Amino acid sequence: MNRVYRLKFILWLVVGLASAVAAARFTQGLGAITNLSDPTPWGLWVGFDVMGGVALASGGFIMTAAVYIFRLERLHGVVRPAVLTAFLGYVAVAVGLLFDLGLPWNIWHMIVFWNPHSPLFEVGWCVMLYLTVLTLELFPVPAQEFSALAKVRRILVKGRLPLVVAGIGLSTLHQSSLGSLFLIMPYRLHPLWYSPILPLLFLISAIGLGMMMVTFESHSTAWLYRRKPETEALAPLGGAARWVLLLYMATRLADLAIRGQLRYLVTPGWHMALFWLEMSVMAIVPAILFSLPRVRRTSGGQWAAAGLGVFGVVMNRIDVGGLAHLSRGNHIYLPAWTEVAISAGVVAGATLAFLFMVERFRVWEQRPADPLADPHKLPEFDRVGMTWLGVPAIAGRMVYSLGFIFAAALGLALLAPQPAASRGVDPQPVHRARGGAILWIDGNLDGFGVAFPHDRIVKRLGGDTSCVQCHHMNLPRDRASGCYECHRDMYLTSDAFQHDWHASPEGGRLACVQCHPSQPRSAAGAKPCTGCHKDLTPAGATIPVKHYRAPGYVQSMHVLCINCHVQLAKQEGKPDFARCVTCHKERRGLTDSGDTTARPDAVRGILLPAMTR
Repeated sequence: MNRVYRLKFILWLVVGLASAVAAARFTQGLGAITNLSDPTPWGLWVGFDVMGGVALASGGFIMTAAVYIFRLERLHGVVRPAVLTAFLGYVAVAVGLLFDLGLPWNIWHMIVFWNPHSPLFEVGWCVMLYLTVLTLELFPVPAQEFSALAKVRRILVKGRLPLVVAGIGLSTLHQSSLGSLFLIMPYRLHPLWYSPILPLLFLISAIGLGMMMVTFESHSTAWLYRRKPETEALAPLGGAARWVLLLYMATRLADLAIRGQLRYLVTPGWHMALFWLEMSVMAIVPAILFSLPRVRRTSGGQWAAAGLGVFGVVMNRIDVGGLAHLSRGNHIYLPAWTEVAISAGVVAGATLAFLFMVERFRVWEQRPADPLADPHKLPEFDRVGMTWLGVPAIAGRMVYSLGFIFAAALGLALLAPQPAASRGVDPQPVHRARGGAILWIDGNLDGFGVAFPHDRIVKRLGGDTSCVQCHHMNLPRDRASGCYECHRDMYLTSDAFQHDWHASPEGGRLACVQCHPSQPRSAAGAKPCTGCHKDLTPAGATIPVKHYRAPGYVQSMHVLCINCHVQLAKQEGKPDFARCVTCHKERRGLTDSGDTTARPDAVRGILLPAMTR
């Protein structure tokens, strides 16, 4: 049983570290602990916690169908652990979603505010409904220990078949609908992973994964608790998984051939290497191992083949969820250590819950015995400190608590305030808007911008005299300086004054006393900028300049535009005028007239896969 104690201690360390990161995520937001950005809004949490978690839970509907629909009674001993694993997998998905959502407290909105046109609507409802079904399927296991719940247990056992049918339907819908999410991004996902039949591919791989996950979990817990492996009962699962994996490989390669994408299988690059690595670990090697009778009928062979397959399918979900996406601009996403800590913490918490259930309830036919936990055993003292922490059960809790606290403290220490760039907020320089009568505002040149009818707006606001409503500060000897001149980064605050430039020999060559005539030298006692730059603030400017810390380009543009739109919406009685779609009409940058020739080169390029440019 020392194996169990050691594993639990490690898991509590991981949960402690994740708890500290979770506190930072919910108090400081996503930007404080992730490397996510506008070009990469989906990262490790979607690919692993959500998509991987759902896939790992597929053993639940596979085993319930095998035992209660197809009457394969020899698998009856693994159906309860499979349902428990599926239940905890979906709970982990729900917890992962809470971390990934920008406003997690609005997760209940889909129950009230329906949007049946969204794939996420179906995904959300399937998660919620299937988790409910799994709860009802699993409830008779703990209810068996309480006589007061005997009646409820009998009702659920008698109604098991309808629950199993509902669970199979909901799970198959959900496994496939996760693939539907990526049908809406044909130009974002690499052709080796994008396919019109992604829902079918997800479903086939989930069926194979369900069989392999049950095998992997059974042998892992048998080793952990020193139980006899269920090798003979699990051997047919390996044989069935072999054919499912072969079907998956044939379907995926045939799809690439039909779509004319086979050339990417031999096109040098990391995408090709990633594809073949994924296919080898996910399907090719496990199918070969499961085809060998000697491997399929031994516990070590079953564990190795199933473990490879489980890892490969999870890798596939991570690739589709974000790793194989075509990046926009020069931004490259790598998960921050805090994102990895959260994912590891969710898995560790689910594992601890699994161990708790198998030790307290009859998930297996016989609960694991712990001879070291005998309360009548004489105390054993530590050889160094001669201290006794109590019986092993109490001593274990004290050790686990200490590990949790230590890891949480370490996490808080590592989360000390850091510069924005080191928190994953990379500088994104802004460039000037392009065009004549219609400006194309796409500051970071990523192809996603807004068509701004400049001349029409100027005329509407009163001609040339209206310039000061937006251009509230000018560069020296300039008139109506562009926004990008001061708001030089898309999201980070910029220094519009540039103190170092003014004092450098290559810049203004100003001596300190020219701006700071009195001591001590500070911003409060500095000479006003208007003392040298008479035309800095144009006459009639409606936006006062209180300091020279220019906020990010996106923030400043939104504040300026939205405030004006809100006022016009009230004056003209058009409430929709202040909505986002008024300006952001097309995600790919069509102008107001819909003329595709007005798109900038960067926008034309985003419409095609990156490798065809």
